Amino acid sequence: MFQILSDINVDWMGWRKPLVLVSVVILVAGLISAIGRQLTPGGTEAFNLGVDFQGGTVITAKFRQKPTADEIRTALNNAGIMEPIIQDSTDKTDEILIKVPLFESATENVVQGEEANQVNQGRELVKKALDNFGAEAGATQDLTTDETASYKIVGTDSVGPVAGEQLRDAAVIATLLSMIGILLFIAFRYDWTYAAGAVVAVFHDVLITLAFFSVFQWEVSLTVLAALLTLVGFSVNDSIVIFDRIRENLTLSRDKSLYQLTNDSINQTMSRTIVTNGLVFLSVLALVLFGGEVLRGFSLALFVGCITGTYSTIAIASPIAIWWQSKLGQAEMKDVGAKEVAGEKLASASRRSVTRRPVTR
Repeated sequence: MFQILSDINVDWMGWRKPLVLVSVVILVAGLISAIGRQLTPGGTEAFNLGVDFQGGTVITAKFRQKPTADEIRTALNNAGIMEPIIQDSTDKTDEILIKVPLFESATENVVQGEEANQVNQGRELVKKALDNFGAEAGATQDLTTDETASYKIVGTDSVGPVAGEQLRDAAVIATLLSMIGILLFIAFRYDWTYAAGAVVAVFHDVLITLAFFSVFQWEVSLTVLAALLTLVGFSVNDSIVIFDRIRENLTLSRDKSLYQLTNDSINQTMSRTIVTNGLVFLSVLALVLFGGEVLRGFSLALFVGCITGTYSTIAIASPIAIWWQSKLGQAEMKDVGAKEVAGEKLASASRRSVTRRPVTR
């Protein structure tokens, strides 16, 4: 097997406490951000939910000379849109994203309850506000062909509030079911102690990612949900590789402590971790830099998740697994009268005791 590093001898388990401290700081910051935003009068929601989840209309407008966000917000307020969200496009400097809620009331020519009409109403109100900066380009023209136009609405996207609630519930159910499936698989294939470590690490990675989205108010959309589900598989994959090596070493080196065996297993798989996770990180970094506005949430979620998913195996999953193994081994030693060596439980003590029967010849 191709290896870029060999004969690694790093005390990774000795770094678990500083890494856990970093995770605790990030999680507390995310919790403070989520609670503080909701308790602050006039504050925002804990997460910047996209139109996929809360319902609304997103209008993408292209300008010849783009006005400031404050000027656009004032024009929208004058048109009757009181809670607009205005974001600059990161890859196109002359475009801006305007997010407005779906309107419950309708105009004279709009049938209430029809989503398409609600979208048209939101578009018309945004168009009315943007007309303060000049005329819009014709339907078959753009800013390059219509020299008298000041802007052009180049895109409209919408989802109703009912669909948004259904998607939000489906997102939570899909995430929980995936974690339950992982727990059952690892418990069946390895041991429930390994399953506990892997599932806790997965929860850790997802919560860390959500903490970043709350603190920086990155938009949470369906693509972010896809990234979180991808992150679940990514995190568990790395944990299973190390767990499998720990299981092999438990059989080959029964005279070593669980602490040392876990360090050896992480060092032995470090070359694989650097190659696979490093390539994933470079791919995600390219998405962050060049993916554009559409993939912004997806790429940012994977960017944070790749980093946390790599170190959570060392700082979260492995320590929890060997802690449970150590506790089980201690209980068995009390039953069979095994001895402790240098204050550490032997790896063999974490294995289930076997009753040998006499062989009748």
